[in-house]
Amino acid sequence: MAFNDFFAGEIATELLKQLLSISRKSCLCKSSADNLITSIEELLPIINEIKYSGVELSAIRQSQLDRFSETLRGGLELARKVLASGRWNVYKNLQLARKMERLEKQVSRFVSGPMQAHLLADVHHMRFETMERFDRLEGRLEQRLNSMKIGAGGWVEEAVKRMEVEEEASLGIFNGVGLDLGKSKVKKMIIGRDDLNVVGICGIGGSGKTTLANEICRDNQVRSYFNNRILFLTVSQSPDLQQLRARIWGFLTGNEAMGYTNNLFVPQGKLQCEWGSGPRTLVVLDDVWSLSALEQLIFRIPTYKTLVVSRFKFPTPVVNEVYSVELLREDESLSLFCHSAFGQKWIPPTANETLVKQIVHECKGLPLALKVIGASLRDQPEMYWASAKKRLLRGEPICESHENKLLERMAISVEYLNKKVKECFLDLGSFPEDKKIPLDVLINMWVEIHDIDEEEAFAILVELSDKNLLTLVKDPRVGDAYSSYYEICVTQHDVLRDLALHLSNQGDVNERKRLLMPRRDTELPREWERNTDQPFNAQIVSVHTGEMREMDWFRMEFPKAEVLILNFSSNEYFLPPFIDDMPKLRALIVINYGTNEAILENFSVLTNLANLRSLWLEKTWVPQLTNPTVHMKNLRKLSMVLCKVNNSFNPSVIDLPLIFPRLSELIIDHCHDLIKLPSSICGVNSLQNLSITNCHRLCELPADLGMLKKLQVLRLYACPELKMLPPRIGELIGLKYLDISQCFNLRCLPGEIVRLASLEKIDMRECSQIVSLPPRTALSNMKSLRRIICDDEVSWQWRYLEKTNPNLHVQVAEKCYSLDWLDG
Repeated sequence: MAFNDFFAGEIATELLKQLLSISRKSCLCKSSADNLITSIEELLPIINEIKYSGVELSAIRQSQLDRFSETLRGGLELARKVLASGRWNVYKNLQLARKMERLEKQVSRFVSGPMQAHLLADVHHMRFETMERFDRLEGRLEQRLNSMKIGAGGWVEEAVKRMEVEEEASLGIFNGVGLDLGKSKVKKMIIGRDDLNVVGICGIGGSGKTTLANEICRDNQVRSYFNNRILFLTVSQSPDLQQLRARIWGFLTGNEAMGYTNNLFVPQGKLQCEWGSGPRTLVVLDDVWSLSALEQLIFRIPTYKTLVVSRFKFPTPVVNEVYSVELLREDESLSLFCHSAFGQKWIPPTANETLVKQIVHECKGLPLALKVIGASLRDQPEMYWASAKKRLLRGEPICESHENKLLERMAISVEYLNKKVKECFLDLGSFPEDKKIPLDVLINMWVEIHDIDEEEAFAILVELSDKNLLTLVKDPRVGDAYSSYYEICVTQHDVLRDLALHLSNQGDVNERKRLLMPRRDTELPREWERNTDQPFNAQIVSVHTGEMREMDWFRMEFPKAEVLILNFSSNEYFLPPFIDDMPKLRALIVINYGTNEAILENFSVLTNLANLRSLWLEKTWVPQLTNPTVHMKNLRKLSMVLCKVNNSFNPSVIDLPLIFPRLSELIIDHCHDLIKLPSSICGVNSLQNLSITNCHRLCELPADLGMLKKLQVLRLYACPELKMLPPRIGELIGLKYLDISQCFNLRCLPGEIVRLASLEKIDMRECSQIVSLPPRTALSNMKSLRRIICDDEVSWQWRYLEKTNPNLHVQVAEKCYSLDWLDG
């Protein structure tokens, strides 16, 4: 970083102070001063970002920044002269006013000229480097995923594999005349017509719009045309438009790759500018529901194109040309259905051909209906098929829209599910549309309210996946017996979510088993408010809003509620007072989808929840956990993801054993302000699973960690500032799994580790500073070891143990990088 990088920020800050004084005192220079204040306030954060980034600039850019620093320095001297000039010296003040105007123009030219050119150049370089890196990683991630197992039976991994095979095969069938024709037409609009800036794909839910859009993005000719500069965003019914605009602008300017989330510099309104021949860029906006939202997401810039995917056809001035997705022909429908129902493209001789064709006919050429209904009938007897056909024939919807017909037909596939499996499917409607559902949240919720154990919950998950009723999203680290569920996510097609909501929202609102808000709103539903005179008997309550203050809530009684899900997007959030009226609440899930961590108010309301067993906090400030105000005697599981937590763990006021006397699992993930754990955690004797991952500032573990005699899982993945493990780690007599992978600064394994007689697995990949291990003779005492994952540099030291321990497998890991942060 050059000398002037540092002082540009200091000069701009001082100049801003002087300009504020001028604006208040000098009438002649007030207009120029005000304009300069606006420009410099916008520039300061960018200058500071350059200043603290540590990135070396090119010679040309450095010289431009030097010249701009000189301009600011001259402006600072000018501002001082203006302030020092006498009020009645009119001639001198006029001269100074003209100089202020010239300074304003110089700053404005820099902002609108060189700076914009730098941003466009940066995006080109960053995107090229990022795509090059991704290409190198893609093969490694796939290879690594294939080599892993989850649990004893590998259920989830096998389900993910089956889903990939199914998708490839289904796409092969779907990739017939219909998709080829649509792909050809959309490609022509995108790369064959320079006069079209915004084009669209429209069709009813389940017709394959998103599949077509994804195929366009994968197409080699399209990728080559845009030089891999393609951004795919899901908008949904309740979008965070500010965040989406920031992501698009960040993609255009290159700041997205740096995790840039500041919305202050996103141009407001409809952006139209002439930047000449910039790099070609394609942005895909999937699942757009409103014209007003779309208009805010379109940036009309030359060489930049937008592909809009929606159920609706928007007017021509906004979307220049639209391709309407055609439904499958009869032969294509039959092939896709047979693939889902029989695992082949044709009707087998043993099946009733007439019955099969009648059911296919009732799916009306909708790919999603064909896949879901076909999967639900697989391996079922003919009488089962006949009953399904009758139900499909009787499935007359309330209105004649295709959407309702689709829901009615697909409801057949849910009706035949086992009761518990059906209930679990309906639970999926509790989560916001187009958002990834952490598997940890889902499994924990099912365990709490359906009286099942984790193994049965996994079996239900796999069954729903096999029936195409949900999608498992793989993660590069998925696959180990001790993997945490939050490394795996569940997604669901919006039509399937609509189906879950459609089936859940039937009957009187006070008697529904699930009280759900279908999409984000600014307030609670009026239907709920009209019925507050009677208790709500819902078992699951799901709220999705923006900021909520105390006055925004109304009193509601929930005598049977066991799960409360609070989804919101805001910087502040008042926890609902009606939590007091949830005596049976067992699981509370608080997820903020906003840009910044939200401050939670009314946190003390949780102290009255005697039955609360699970608490999930995501992207919030965790309030200070002081002993008199927080006491959760039955809490078993506490998860804090993307939270601000350091203030809550003040060692001088916190006594974790007193606050959480029965805590068995503590998960802290992506909490970047966590520096060290409070020593009182060592007194939580019930703790079995301690998982601290992606906490980049964690530098110290409690010295008395060995007091946790019941601890079975210790995960310290991606904590690069951690330099050593406490020596007393050897006292963790129950420890079965130790994960220290990507702890780059960890210097050694303490010699006491050989005392871990129960340890079955160690994951120490990408621990580059660990080059030697404890003596071989001592390591040979670890008789329970079954698996070691490590880098090639130390693998030979572990392989020595394979000779004395035939059950031990040493695996040399490929490099792995998590790309979750790019998904917003």
